[in-house]
Amino acid sequence: MDLHRLAEERSIAYHGAIAERLGAQPEILDNARRRVEGWLASREGQRFYARKWAEILAADVATVAAFLVDRSELAIELRQSSPFAGALSPQERWKIWRETRDRLAPTP
Repeated sequence: MDLHRLAEERSIAYHGAIAERLGAQPEILDNARRRVEGWLASREGQRFYARKWAEILAADVATVAAFLVDRSELAIELRQSSPFAGALSPQERWKIWRETRDRLAPTP
């Protein structure tokens, strides 16, 4: 199993679960925006990522949701420093990770 692919597929699945909730749970997006504001105020070395996230999170919910599961190089890079950490419970996160691992596991 390619561990890089597994990590990326887990990230997409995690962010996909968040994308599905954005319309019904606007506090998820509000929390992400506040987190990015904090990054902009304090992270000199991470300003590029914080600015990019700020641009994306300023868009409407549908645009943000689409970006969260996008497979572009920028989306892949930004998901590695996601402002959506903690948006799902540990139980939900581990369920997503197990399902992704099982889906990608080679069949005997």
